[in-house]
Amino acid sequence: MNTRLLVTFVFLFLIQGIFSLHAEYSNQTERLDALTSDNRIIAEDLITFMQTSDDKYFAWVNKINEQNLPEHDGQTISDKNFDWTTEYSDYNIRVVRGPVVEKTGRMLSEGKMTSPGRGDKDLVWGRFYSIDIHPKTPLVGMLHATLVLQFFEDNSIATGGWLDMMPGTKIPEDLEYLKQTTDDYFAENNADTALYRRLVCKGTEDTIEYWRRRPSCSGVSFYGPPVFRDSGEKSYMFIKGMFTEFVDAYMQLVEKRMDDSFSEEDVLAQETMRHRWLIDQLFSDPYASKIVPFEVWSAANVPPTIKF
Repeated sequence: MNTRLLVTFVFLFLIQGIFSLHAEYSNQTERLDALTSDNRIIAEDLITFMQTSDDKYFAWVNKINEQNLPEHDGQTISDKNFDWTTEYSDYNIRVVRGPVVEKTGRMLSEGKMTSPGRGDKDLVWGRFYSIDIHPKTPLVGMLHATLVLQFFEDNSIATGGWLDMMPGTKIPEDLEYLKQTTDDYFAENNADTALYRRLVCKGTEDTIEYWRRRPSCSGVSFYGPPVFRDSGEKSYMFIKGMFTEFVDAYMQLVEKRMDDSFSEEDVLAQETMRHRWLIDQLFSDPYASKIVPFEVWSAANVPPTIKF
């Protein structure tokens, strides 16, 4: 290929990329414009919250890893980002790896239409946001934190989310701290944890118990009836606040335990937990196994190492 043809090829490739980005931006704007004024305010609040959370938690993870690089000769911090598109959603995945917090994965899904098996309403605008954190220390389990917000053609609002830690070694003091953080937030907002804690432990009717993950049951699942039956906005604001409270508390545990000594039994417990999480994603969780492409969910939430 001569120089002129090469330059032409690169130019056309860049132009195609620019038009694709412009088209997607236009589509996102059109979906926002299709919302009522009140619903648009809520949607834009979530967009801001996701960016703020990204900035906050990746900075927190990077600070922990960067401070410990001298103690881990030869190790580096990597930060990778990629997009994936399906008929139903556009995904953006960010994965950061380091010596202390081995892997932090973030998934952002922009819903374009209702996925199979997720109801029969026409989706106008939707977002799914998740953060999964895998510390190297086996004394702190992996975090799985999600938040869902959807608006439909009839102007109804659907909310959801999931917040808990999958422990290997169970340290009662730490599990109680996460549970108390959750309970305090519910109490401050005049809500009852009973249903949502049962859901985080048991899962919904869509999950298969035999392959199910093993959460600490310190957190809650919002994949059930809305917290406030009379207001989708209030339910969203509640879940958003709980998301921040729980992830903050979890990160404090990571900092607290990251230098503590541990045993071979602790490592084995971590390996068992990580293996169990993969099995859950393959065979139990309907969102991972039936809706999201393997390339997406595996990058976002699977542990950095899994032993069989």
